[in-house]
Amino acid sequence: MANPAAAEEIAVEALDMLPAEDVVLLGEIHDNPHHHRAQARAIASLQPAAVVFEMLTPEQADLVTPDALADLATLGTVLGWEESGWPDFALYEPIFAALGEARVFGAALPRGEVRAAFSDGAAEVFGPGAAMFGLDQPLPEVQQAAREELQFFSHCEAMPRGMMGGMVEAQRLRDAAFARTIMGANKITGGPVAVIMGSGHTRIDWGVPAVLRVAAPDLRVLSIGLLEAAPAAGQAPPYDLWLITEPAEREDPCAAFQ
Repeated sequence: MANPAAAEEIAVEALDMLPAEDVVLLGEIHDNPHHHRAQARAIASLQPAAVVFEMLTPEQADLVTPDALADLATLGTVLGWEESGWPDFALYEPIFAALGEARVFGAALPRGEVRAAFSDGAAEVFGPGAAMFGLDQPLPEVQQAAREELQFFSHCEAMPRGMMGGMVEAQRLRDAAFARTIMGANKITGGPVAVIMGSGHTRIDWGVPAVLRVAAPDLRVLSIGLLEAAPAAGQAPPYDLWLITEPAEREDPCAAFQ
């Protein structure tokens, strides 16, 4: 399952019949409403014991109580969502509406810690337990180069290439923190655990699935990538399963860098 060549395209209807795994990662493009509706559909089918959100801190997750879920119109305000920098809360409402009895966990790190990883490295910021998540080991040279290149282009080629190593360290820190939260959610609730996060984090080659293979190899993990376009001919997306939705309407994402 760590081989992208084994990736399988599915139709959205397949989200109603997902296999019973310990952890199901639902990778989104954050501003695409079709992705959030697909995630909600998967959660309604899975009926997980826990749902982990990349977008929530642990403190915010504690605010997602049954009473708060009963009033989705005000939940965004309760969570301080508008100040978080994530796309409009209305896009995520279908996911919260589908939670059922699931317990909510937040995986977001303080921004100061993520910034510190840029300069000090992921292992230093993560602290005790870094080795458990593989942070004490450098990435293979080929992977390091590929990840720096991806960071460079995802930031619209507007930042110096010399900064990309720090960006990769910040990404490694976040992936390890996400994996730690997922493992904790599984231990507390008994699973299964569904995870709402960006598709970059759900890559089976170097994202959260790869970290979990190191830290919790006994967990059965399924990664689903939600995409907006078909991959290039002969290339398989780095997920166990993937599906294509309509793209979101958005302005040029690189305009902010100009």
